[in-house]
Amino acid sequence: MPRVVALYRYPLKGGTPEVCAALNVLAEGRIAGDRALGFRFADSGLADTAWSKKYGYAVLVNTPAIAQLETRFDATTRRLRIAHNGTVLAEDALDDAGRRRLAAAVQTYVLAQPGNPLSGHSERLPLELIGDGITPRYQDSERGEITLHSRESLAAVAAACGDAALSELRFRSNIAIEGVAAWEEQAWIGRTVKIGDLIFDVVRHKVRCLATHANPLTGVCDVPVMQTLTRAFAQREPTFAVALLPRYCNGEIRSGDTVTLLD
Repeated sequence: MPRVVALYRYPLKGGTPEVCAALNVLAEGRIAGDRALGFRFADSGLADTAWSKKYGYAVLVNTPAIAQLETRFDATTRRLRIAHNGTVLAEDALDDAGRRRLAAAVQTYVLAQPGNPLSGHSERLPLELIGDGITPRYQDSERGEITLHSRESLAAVAAACGDAALSELRFRSNIAIEGVAAWEEQAWIGRTVKIGDLIFDVVRHKVRCLATHANPLTGVCDVPVMQTLTRAFAQREPTFAVALLPRYCNGEIRSGDTVTLLD
């Protein structure tokens, strides 16, 4: 029987994952506390609560070295901590002054990286820390979505890349499962799946971007994941993982939950 083997939440868009024993699934189609903060460019012209594409943020797709930052958000105290190689760059609450200090620390770090998205783009400065840390808003899809992959598919990609230790954290999914054939989840599009007590519609494939090339520990772009997906598996677009939307209501999924395809 397929089962959940890992659950992840990303409080800061592009930031360090939280490994969770359980995730609270909201009826709107998001994970509570997931992608609830982001460092967005100043020229977005959008309210903090507005969704925008990832290219308007300082994230892995444009600044791979962000993977080297250790980010932790304390939802109780509403404080964000950002460190690099064990040295704290900033730690502050989400009041106006704290947001400015946190954004300034990340901006300084980003500007020090080669080929970063801020150099030569004064209109993008200063970086702005948006979000309340609680409400999930800044997923890659405007409607949210919860992402799932199988470790069997991961093993197939790892073998094609020639890297047996390829980390699933490159793909930043919320749910990892085991107990299916490689790529089996890709055939679930348009079907329904039950995870624990919750039912989800499997709505689309996840097309990948350059963020997957970045080593999630070092920030070095060391594996051409996109090219491997299209060439080794004859994909029209580089695809890995699927997107889910919950039916009916809020609920919880847990590590160890069984996964059942319903139709």
